[in-house]
Amino acid sequence: MPEYKATIEWKNPGPDFLKGRYSREHTWTFDGGLTVPASSSPHVVPVPWSNPANVDPEEAFIASLSSCHMLTFIWLAGKAGLLVESYRDEATGVMAKNERGAFWVSKVTLHPQIVWGGDKVPTAEELDQLHHRSHEECFIANSVKTEVSVSAPLS
Repeated sequence: MPEYKATIEWKNPGPDFLKGRYSREHTWTFDGGLTVPASSSPHVVPVPWSNPANVDPEEAFIASLSSCHMLTFIWLAGKAGLLVESYRDEATGVMAKNERGAFWVSKVTLHPQIVWGGDKVPTAEELDQLHHRSHEECFIANSVKTEVSVSAPLS
């Protein structure tokens, strides 16, 4: 089975670490060489100790679920003879406390907007089935306990 790697790197930027006053900015470097500026979410750690311009773990989690669903969806659509011209998702995630009182991303809602090409366009039932199969076959969705739902227009 394949192995995936990411290098996460942070360095202490100053003398106030023990007082909790330090930057949470760090980098994620992936095996293909891309480095992404990351930070804690400003909803969790206030500015200036976080950087809202950087990707935070919660956003990355939501993006990972959305991306996996999309890649699975367009693959399944193509196998069904459906031409996908474009796919855009403005996915959202919600934090809540679990039974132990710890915060977690409890729900992610995908909002795919799909533009179809060609003569064959799926019915509402076929579209729903494509999303259902995509969720069931998505590697990331199979790896988490977060509720993932799709709120997609019928056309």
